[in-house]
Amino acid sequence: MREVVTAEGETYDIELEEDLLQANRRLAEENRELLRKHGVKAIDIMGSVGSGKTSLIDRFIQKLGKKYSIAVLNGDLTTTIDSDRLKVHRVPVVQINTGRECHLDANLVQKALKKFDLEKLSLIFIENVGNIICPVEFPLGSEKRLTVVSVTEGPYIVVKHPLSFLGSDVVAINKIDLAEIVDVNVDKLEEDISKVNPRARIARVSCKSGEGIDSVLEALEL
Repeated sequence: MREVVTAEGETYDIELEEDLLQANRRLAEENRELLRKHGVKAIDIMGSVGSGKTSLIDRFIQKLGKKYSIAVLNGDLTTTIDSDRLKVHRVPVVQINTGRECHLDANLVQKALKKFDLEKLSLIFIENVGNIICPVEFPLGSEKRLTVVSVTEGPYIVVKHPLSFLGSDVVAINKIDLAEIVDVNVDKLEEDISKVNPRARIARVSCKSGEGIDSVLEALEL
């Protein structure tokens, strides 16, 4: 009898999860339409803690500051460390703290967008919470999704987490200056990404030196 109850509970959990994902997709589409209406491009940037998402945005702003009116949505569990770092560029930054949630969702982004004057913006970078897995199932309404993976995450990061790369339009392989030190074959990482997602454009980058930043921007069509 107890086994039957557990099975029913699991079924309920699955149905509830599907409802939440469907609701998120609906809100994401609303976000997409709102951004299109105002002519604003949005890039959802995903990746593990320490992969280099903030450093990449830092470089992007330096490169694109004269071409676009830029703003940033920064997702984190509790801190404002990354958003404080980006404020030095004097661009609008809105912090989204999720508490225990390991990803942003379309509802949180929709609320945060209301804090911007979209008429004055042309590009928004959305830095997702540092996690390579959870954000994948929650589109936010962005024009493109960029996944940042660092060579310091090891040679098997793509093989172990293939679903994390399926929805990516662009994948940036970061910290290539450390590849030899950590004994990671960047060619093999590219091969693994292409097997999982043949349509993804791949760029090698070092946020520390600035190498490859232009290649990422080209892949994002910015």
